Amino acid sequence: MTDGPPDPEWRLEPFLEHLEWERNLAPATLRAYRRETARLIDFACRELDARDPASLAPAAVRSYLAHLHQQRLSARSIERSLACLRTYFRFLASERVIPASPAESVPHVRAPRGAPEVVDRYAIEELLDSQPETPVGERDRAVLELLYGAGLRVGELVAIDLADLQIGQRMLRVRGKGRRERLVPFGRKAAEAVTRYLPHRARWRRSCRDGGDEPLLVNQRGGRLSDRSVRRILDAAVQRTAQLHHLHPHALRHAFATHLLEAGMDLRAIQELLGHGSLSTTQIYTNVDLAHLMSVYRKAHPRASGDAATGREAENGKD
Repeated sequence: MTDGPPDPEWRLEPFLEHLEWERNLAPATLRAYRRETARLIDFACRELDARDPASLAPAAVRSYLAHLHQQRLSARSIERSLACLRTYFRFLASERVIPASPAESVPHVRAPRGAPEVVDRYAIEELLDSQPETPVGERDRAVLELLYGAGLRVGELVAIDLADLQIGQRMLRVRGKGRRERLVPFGRKAAEAVTRYLPHRARWRRSCRDGGDEPLLVNQRGGRLSDRSVRRILDAAVQRTAQLHHLHPHALRHAFATHLLEAGMDLRAIQELLGHGSLSTTQIYTNVDLAHLMSVYRKAHPRASGDAATGREAENGKD
């Protein structure tokens, strides 16, 4: 990718300002849009010798997607790139920089939609209980308890400030996608973990000179914990447990939703807790819950495996 900023003709900075101030997108989303759009501009200038976006036709967009495929990007990553480009070119068309979007006629890249991984609640308990009784271990226990106990996205978790915590009411003020705020409850175990962690946080913050925000979750230098640090915390916890391998932080959010659904909570209530803008996003957990229940049934019911085997034998015996 080129080192300098793209030519002003490409209108990258005005596009990002539009996303930030008019569409109110979160900082992480803005960074993703910048990366994806800059990558297209670099490809168009370097490989297609394009001078401005008006010179790009649908064939250029298809060439770029083919280039991403050659780079061994997954179908889902290419799908996200195309969605970003559609947004970018629609902005340029609305600003009359181009007559029409060259990405509109390019078909969607259909990525396979796998169901979220389901983690057994007993495995989750083993994961949470694996933290050592040290200052860092207390902090890490609070991180994992909040991820699971409040069903948070990692970006939401690390963005929480101390002022967003209502420990007595066991509530968190969370800023989700599109910077939408919501109040999320968390349980007694998470509250106990956070309470044990807070004295260590106060000591670590005394050595920090940033003078800015007051993050809830901090590293030993007093700075805000990063997304990458949360990944390392979970990796270390997984290594201490035999049942879980390559668990993603988002799996704790999936477990939060699935276990509430199993317990009988209304899907609309789970939607509010997760901060989903659409109920259709939450409905994936109904499929997960049914699949999980069927798996439990087949393992636990005394007649399930025999019936299944008999059925297979009958099928195999047909002419």
